[in-house]
Amino acid sequence: MKQNSRQPLVSMTGICKSFPGVVANDCVDLELYSGEVLALLGENGAGKSTLMNILCGLYRPDAGEISVRGQRVHIGGPRDAQELGIGMVHQNFKLVDTMTVLENIILGMKNVGFVPDMKKIREKVLELSETYSLKVDPDASVWQLSVGEQQRVEILKLLFRNAEILILDEPTAVLTPQESNELNKVVHRMRSEGKSAIFITHKMEEVMTFSDRVMVLRKGKVVAGVNTASTSPKELARLMVGREVLFEIEKKPFAPGKPILEMQNVCALDDRGLPALKDVSIQIREGEILGIAGVAGNGQRELAEVITGLRKATSGSVKISGKDLTNAKPIQVINAGVSHIPQDRSQVGAVGDLSVASNLAMKEYRKKPLSVAGFLFPKQITLLAKRLIESFNIATPSPETRVKFLSGGNVQKTILAREITACKNLLIAVYPSRGLDVGATESVRRQLVAQREEGRGVLFISEDIDELEQVADTIAVMCDGTIMAVLPAGTADEETLGLLMAGVRPSNLESGATHESGV
Repeated sequence: MKQNSRQPLVSMTGICKSFPGVVANDCVDLELYSGEVLALLGENGAGKSTLMNILCGLYRPDAGEISVRGQRVHIGGPRDAQELGIGMVHQNFKLVDTMTVLENIILGMKNVGFVPDMKKIREKVLELSETYSLKVDPDASVWQLSVGEQQRVEILKLLFRNAEILILDEPTAVLTPQESNELNKVVHRMRSEGKSAIFITHKMEEVMTFSDRVMVLRKGKVVAGVNTASTSPKELARLMVGREVLFEIEKKPFAPGKPILEMQNVCALDDRGLPALKDVSIQIREGEILGIAGVAGNGQRELAEVITGLRKATSGSVKISGKDLTNAKPIQVINAGVSHIPQDRSQVGAVGDLSVASNLAMKEYRKKPLSVAGFLFPKQITLLAKRLIESFNIATPSPETRVKFLSGGNVQKTILAREITACKNLLIAVYPSRGLDVGATESVRRQLVAQREEGRGVLFISEDIDELEQVADTIAVMCDGTIMAVLPAGTADEETLGLLMAGVRPSNLESGATHESGV
């Protein structure tokens, strides 16, 4: 890699950090220069987020030094980092649920006054929201927002604070292609102003588009550093996981069977009592993957929750394998063979204070061999956990490790292992590959295709158009709680899908366009 003769803006030297049973960072060196974007790559659990949490003041290193603008610094907390011009958009959000968007954006700031001018702050936030296409209600409480909307708040918070050193952890996961392009323009404009960014992502095309240099971590150590212009997505994937990664998923020809899921004219409200689903009608058949495309916050979460019994439909019907399960209890939906990978893995998908083994057994603990007449058999639970840990490559010190000590990607793998294994009929997968490295993403996609080829139906919600085109048989686009169009995956181009996701119907598509299944 070409050596830079300039003084680094940020220098991290010999950084070490350990957690119980895990060495997250093992003598890591990192340099970031003014006016550049550094992409940080690595498998789940490789230590990327830990390293950045040290730089932004959430963790303190066990060893090593940090220098900013040539001066050695001690970053004892987030406020120290903020005063140094360092801001981070976290993958796991740092927001207060009971506070509003505006209150979260100014929380901890010194220069807003003892009694902040909320009208002026609101105007600036709305201006930033409009400029960067980050739509969010500034007066809504965070608990009322979808995961995608919460991530937009994190981005707005960083923009509001005028950070000069930006750490972006999967920032485009909930953006349309057009919005990702806008963010790219923002990052490059900031770069031209001398600001710098460290960009954590698992999307290889974003690495090639956003970054100037790439640093690859594996098992807590730096294994490579290259100039972006001199590498390729295939080479970066190999450096990340230590093997060749196939970017194409082989599927048998699409041959759907009988309907598994039938939704007719379903309406539902969001947490604020506002319409979230508006006359939604979809159908999924045996051996079919129906992809749902759309920017987070347009009804995808509510759609999944209505099907799984977590949210009441105000009208319409939901049938699974011909049985009416409209507003059924979640246990009834589970007994009908439905599995659910939720979008919020920390609050809904897993219990952080329970062990990996307990989380893996949550769908099967009522049955033999894990229990008889209400009595659990810990040895059988451990055997199940060990099998799933190996099959899904979950990086955990032991089955008894509490889930909250795992990396975000490995928490997601734990949920995937439990839900995919328990699926008998229909799999509801909401952003299942979000936060996963390229190798794990490849595995998830293969698992979804395997469910399809075993005759099950899959509702696959994603904002990654490339992923939807590769995995899904048909794609339904949601915007503002309605189905804009349903298209065969092979005919859905990125521009058309992006426009539909943004609420613009291309002139070549008629209202209510459907595919051959008769949705």
